[in-house]
Amino acid sequence: MMGDQFARFAYLALLLVAVGGFLLVELRERPGRTLRMAAAWGLIFLGAIALAGLWPEIRNAVAPRERVLAGGRIEVPVGNDGHYRLTARVNDIAIRFVVDTGASSIALGPRDAERVGIDLDDLAYIGQARTANGIVETAPVRLESVTIGDIRDARVPAMVLRADLDESLMGMSYLSRFARVSIEDSVLILER
Repeated sequence: MMGDQFARFAYLALLLVAVGGFLLVELRERPGRTLRMAAAWGLIFLGAIALAGLWPEIRNAVAPRERVLAGGRIEVPVGNDGHYRLTARVNDIAIRFVVDTGASSIALGPRDAERVGIDLDDLAYIGQARTANGIVETAPVRLESVTIGDIRDARVPAMVLRADLDESLMGMSYLSRFARVSIEDSVLILER
């Protein structure tokens, strides 16, 4: 551990000497311009630190996350675009879904399907689905598991769309597994 600390100290000392030497040379030749540039970089640095500190609050305001409560209750706040999004673990891989009551089943895009271990070359695109972008081919699949919080379902039927989806869809075949699906005060509530 001492070796790591010494290496960090040596690196920081060398960095301080390099930056300090550069500032001294620049201050001699152009003091006004150098001080303005140093102030600008200092403000940029402080802004980056403030942004890093506030990032969790900013992320929650821009892309609110679901809350999984005890007793099989999930609360999903509406996003700024009016859609409800939640993260489910599909085959133990986190996938972000748009909750879509207009979709008949779970619909995975090709990227998400590959992420959860589905080989796209082995799929039989034997169905069709009507989407906002027109009719696309679909391949039926069975997901080993879908987990949201403490709720875990095994051998869940789904489909892979032969279309470039930005986000996968969580449709009615999965939502119907919940005893209650409702919207209260712009929060989608799912209960088992």
